[in-house]
Amino acid sequence: MKTLIVDIDGTLTKFLDGGHQRIVEMDHTLLPGVLVRMRRWESAGHRIILITGRRESVRERTESELRRLGIPFDFLLMGYADSGRILINDISPHVGIKAHAVNVERDAGWDDVDWAAVGLDKAE
Repeated sequence: MKTLIVDIDGTLTKFLDGGHQRIVEMDHTLLPGVLVRMRRWESAGHRIILITGRRESVRERTESELRRLGIPFDFLLMGYADSGRILINDISPHVGIKAHAVNVERDAGWDDVDWAAVGLDKAE
């Protein structure tokens, strides 16, 4: 089992310019390839943590839209501005490198990502 930490805006869903008001008023739109991968990873038993720079005040709306879209997740971390996120992890003598980063173009979706390169979906 792996722990996946996934941004929301521009990564899972189409980026909503305009801040708080747009998040509240607009329906969120899934990006290509996202739902298939997220459900596959949930079925494989991976822990899914969503992270966003959105304010805590839009938690209810955010969770509602994630449920409507069928996005599985275990935790939702809110208020973590995305001016830069860095994961620091040890290297295991038995496993090797355990932490990876995948940067995707905003709103591009996941259809062209090589997930096997980071240890996901090796069977494909």
